[in-house]
Amino acid sequence: MPIDSGATAWVLASTALVMIMTPGVGLFYGGLVRKKNFIDMITLSFVAFALVSIQWVLIGYSLAFGPDVGGFIGNLQYLGLNNVGMDPGPYSPMVPGLLYMVFQLVFATVTMAIVTSGFAERIKFSSYLVFAALWTTIVYDPLAHWVWGGGWTAAFGAIDFAGGTVVHISSGFAALALAIVIGKRVGHGKYGMEPANIPWSILGAALLWFGWFGFNSGSAVDSNGLAALAFVTTNTAAAAAAIAWMLVSWYHGGKPSSLGFVSGAVAGLVAITPAAGFVTPMAAIVIGGIAGVLCYAIMLWRQKSGVDESLDAWAVHGMGGLWGALATGIFAAAAINGKSGLLEGNVTQFIAQVVGAGSAVIYAFVVTYILAVIVDKTIGLRVTEEEEYVGLDISQHGERC
Repeated sequence: MPIDSGATAWVLASTALVMIMTPGVGLFYGGLVRKKNFIDMITLSFVAFALVSIQWVLIGYSLAFGPDVGGFIGNLQYLGLNNVGMDPGPYSPMVPGLLYMVFQLVFATVTMAIVTSGFAERIKFSSYLVFAALWTTIVYDPLAHWVWGGGWTAAFGAIDFAGGTVVHISSGFAALALAIVIGKRVGHGKYGMEPANIPWSILGAALLWFGWFGFNSGSAVDSNGLAALAFVTTNTAAAAAAIAWMLVSWYHGGKPSSLGFVSGAVAGLVAITPAAGFVTPMAAIVIGGIAGVLCYAIMLWRQKSGVDESLDAWAVHGMGGLWGALATGIFAAAAINGKSGLLEGNVTQFIAQVVGAGSAVIYAFVVTYILAVIVDKTIGLRVTEEEEYVGLDISQHGERC
């Protein structure tokens, strides 16, 4: 099949849209930490983009999308982008293989940026570089293969339109594992740790909402009706979740929080990601609305538990992604994209979603925990107490806001 110029133009634009999400995560997280760590949080996301970009070109794309090896991982056929060129590839019959590769690259980069929530304000920069390279190779790449590269969960029947399992479950549960291994920040729970700059977080969330159109609509890998549907369901779910989170937090806390509103929007974007190309806009309202309430409740539980995963990647991305994966198995409509869910009597699809999502939860959490312990025991994950007190902007980068 010859390359389609319209599809190619759309995937090029979508790739650029998704790229902006990685610094968007940095701004969102940077505004949530204390001022003395603002530069560090933004830097972690930018570095994730560069580091994972190189890893993906060298080996990551081949591990994720190379010919299947035992249902778990791809082989090394595409090592160093060997056999990946300007002609259409096996996963992209209408666009160049290189374009599909870089479209998937920006998914991998934003995933690593989300993971940084788990060690905010206390990670050694050198240790972060090592961990990020290991995590992308050992956790993200296999999960991408399972779902999109011909791996075992796809063969089992699980579906994930744009990365609810691959991106959000993996990063959210990885962040939880990291927070447990690295431990609480000094003074956590004893004195206030106010966000550095909420307007920056709102700007970051705006970039995420903007970029998410490329994230979900671009996953159609064509400029067609499915891309349009994914665009509409994405926006609808985000809006529903933003309003739901705002209302429930307003009722609970007495004020309509701006930060709560944008956090709700992100929760809705996360939840609709696996379902965006399989459900109707009306279903998107339900998926988003439930995500807003659910993720808010999980955030409150996390706060009461004392776990210092205070940027809430687990509550929003991990649990929002889990709900979205299950919701796909509930609300998928055969008339949309040939897949039916529980509401249309397809119990098998729902079971496949449970197995696929559950496997991702276990794999991401357990393997991340092990990797974190190994890095901690060898080169140390955490800065010293003095460096943490001074702030990572100064102690790790020699810079000040």
